[in-house]
Amino acid sequence: MTTADTVAQDPMEHARALLAAKPDGLIEAVAREAKVSTRAVLELLPAGQRQLVAPERFEDVWKELASWGTVLFLMHTPDIVLECEGSLPVGSFGHGYYNIHGDSPIGGHIKAENCRAIYLVDRSTAQGRRACSVQFFNGSGEVMFKVFVRRDAARELLADQLARFEALKTKFA
Repeated sequence: MTTADTVAQDPMEHARALLAAKPDGLIEAVAREAKVSTRAVLELLPAGQRQLVAPERFEDVWKELASWGTVLFLMHTPDIVLECEGSLPVGSFGHGYYNIHGDSPIGGHIKAENCRAIYLVDRSTAQGRRACSVQFFNGSGEVMFKVFVRRDAARELLADQLARFEALKTKFA
């Protein structure tokens, strides 16, 4: 059996081959092409590029993120990549949701009990720049939403948020 045959028969091998060909590839795109979950592809990244945080730490992680100031909040579905800059309001649990309201464009109700994994992701983009994000996954292995360390006018990661991201990695190690 050739490598091509193995890849054709095993979706995870196909995902591995796609990542090997383009290590900075968009995780969601690799997942769609290989017909596996986004989380399954994320797990194929080298350990230094991803750190798992238990979903029970949802509120603890959120509260940390709420202290970062203006972040980039992103939702990526097959139909839309929605990006919103704003601060994350500290929320509270009620009526089955983690409710976030405040003086920010980011607000609403998160079904936190659907969060099955949180990852701290630190990898290079297709443009060769470092990207750091906190990604929340549901039970289907798909991203609920992501929170990114923002960039300055020169497209460099904001130093204070990068330091907070690194601290988050240490705190939840």
